[in-house]
Amino acid sequence: MRTPDFDAANPRPWASMRDWLSSRLAQHIDVDAFLADERFVRQTGEPFRADAEYRPNTFVWFYRDLPEETPVPGEIRVVHRDERIVVIDKPPFLSSIPRGKHIRESVVVRMRDELGLPELTPMHRLDRVTSGLLLLATEKRWRGAYQSMFMRGEVGKTYRAAAAIRPELELPATVTNHLRKVHGTWQGMAVPGAEPNAESLVELERELAPGAEHSAWGASPSGRWGVYRLTPRTGKTHQLRLHLWGLGIPIAGDPLYPEVLDTAVDDFSTPLQLLASALTFTDPVDGAARAFASTRPFPLAPERC
Repeated sequence: MRTPDFDAANPRPWASMRDWLSSRLAQHIDVDAFLADERFVRQTGEPFRADAEYRPNTFVWFYRDLPEETPVPGEIRVVHRDERIVVIDKPPFLSSIPRGKHIRESVVVRMRDELGLPELTPMHRLDRVTSGLLLLATEKRWRGAYQSMFMRGEVGKTYRAAAAIRPELELPATVTNHLRKVHGTWQGMAVPGAEPNAESLVELERELAPGAEHSAWGASPSGRWGVYRLTPRTGKTHQLRLHLWGLGIPIAGDPLYPEVLDTAVDDFSTPLQLLASALTFTDPVDGAARAFASTRPFPLAPERC
């Protein structure tokens, strides 16, 4: 936060920094307790005293108490680490970045602490319920090169998904359409007639043997389940989930497609059967060929703490 300026038309209404902090935050936190605990600090890290004189254009930093979070089960596996990048293999239900109700239980917070890398940052997106490979830059100075690589579509991505088998579906199939997701809505949609902005190659890799573990996925119209190899050539939100749903084979365990399920945030019993299984690219810094593969068994079983 920064304190506002004042002039003749806007005289100083606060005698002390405590007065200003109380006017801003008293409805949300115990300002006096935060001051006593030295939780309001300057940019230098020096704590503010309760009787500090109010000064305009002064930055004030503080950390709120975070609510308790249910630990997300499963191990974050470090697939690769060097000076510039870290590649991890994340379990389902773990957010990539802190957001909403998921702060501590996110890849960024966990791995910054575990690896001692305070600037560690993801270079691409992976849905909270999706498992698999995520590439992160170790420091700010490397972010531009690796983010640009993803923006230019220079990274090869391979996913695996479990879904019902439709014997009449002709595969391999390339799905091309226009996808749109409106901010604040749960589901994305395909827009008929609009210029295509999303493309995925869908291949049936193998059929799964019948098993009781498939009962959590619901019913397959054919009674058969398969593992699909998915190669997205673009990176729209929920692209693979929407494309398989559009083919009549929604991904097993999906809480959004074909319908939004009322699933508790701490229900980890049925993972989405979607795994980011491989990443390939030419390193934008040194030109080396890079290839990484997930070691997570697939289909995915519920993780244990």
